[in-house]
Amino acid sequence: MSAPKTMYGVPPYEETKGEEYMGEHMRRHFTKLLNAWKRELMASVDRTVQDQDADSPDSADRAAQEEDLALELRNRNRERKLIMKIDKTLQKIQDGEYGRCESCGIEIGVRALEARPTADLCFDCKEIAEKKEQTVGKG
Repeated sequence: MSAPKTMYGVPPYEETKGEEYMGEHMRRHFTKLLNAWKRELMASVDRTVQDQDADSPDSADRAAQEEDLALELRNRNRERKLIMKIDKTLQKIQDGEYGRCESCGIEIGVRALEARPTADLCFDCKEIAEKKEQTVGKG
């Protein structure tokens, strides 16, 4: 039997029968998962800074280097925003507001949160929001 897959080194949450949704044990799990994800993102940012300190290639490679740097900076900006979203989610766990849809209030569900720990909408509300976005984008 193979070991369960982990996300950022954290094994999937194992619910127990009759367990309260977002009880202490579940909140601890998602806090651990989010912090592990954040550490991985921050390590990636650190590697980028170290790579930029490396020797520059000759002038013939400068355009390629600048293009690579622009792509890298866009990625780091996305990661920075994601770190901010992770911090916001960690605060929601502390405030007892994690795991419920911000739109309709229903439980998002453990498996959905395992797949996307920063989720703040249930599947149905997310789908509606995306359809609205597509409609507004076409206008």
